[in-house]
Amino acid sequence: MVGTWTSSPIGRLDDLMWARPDGRRILLAPTDEAAEYVSSVYGFDEVVVGPLRVDLDGRRFDLHAPGAGVELHLRAGPALAVPWPRPAWCTRWVEGPVARRLLGVRTYGVSPSGVREWYRAVSVRRVVAGWASVDGRDLGRLGPLDPPVGFGFSEPPRFPSMVGARPLLEWPRPTPA
Repeated sequence: MVGTWTSSPIGRLDDLMWARPDGRRILLAPTDEAAEYVSSVYGFDEVVVGPLRVDLDGRRFDLHAPGAGVELHLRAGPALAVPWPRPAWCTRWVEGPVARRLLGVRTYGVSPSGVREWYRAVSVRRVVAGWASVDGRDLGRLGPLDPPVGFGFSEPPRFPSMVGARPLLEWPRPTPA
């Protein structure tokens, strides 16, 4: 799963969360600050800080992570857009059941670190072509994600897709001493 945030509490941010066939969950982030931010929300077995470049232009997506030996190139179909902003309650109670049934995803949940999350979709594109490699080894044809990767409360959509989302994250409040 690739996160491309045009804005976040630490500015623009790209990250790659992936799982090896043995289930080991890895985060690749371009800076220590980005790695710390993403790790504060999701659980990983390994965190790698290294070069990461994401190029996203509508239907085209390319990721280059030379330090980790990862390449990902996707081409998507037209977007199904949800242009209007919605409040968090709508994301949880209205969009949630629809997203669960159609895409197999949850729009609201609590991360392993206690962060409440709402994923408010703004667009969904089905990936129609692509390839990926790790250390020069082709990962094979596109297909459903199986088994689940287990980063947090929600898994990526059932089918290869590019989803534009406006996440809302709420960290737990510290308890008074």
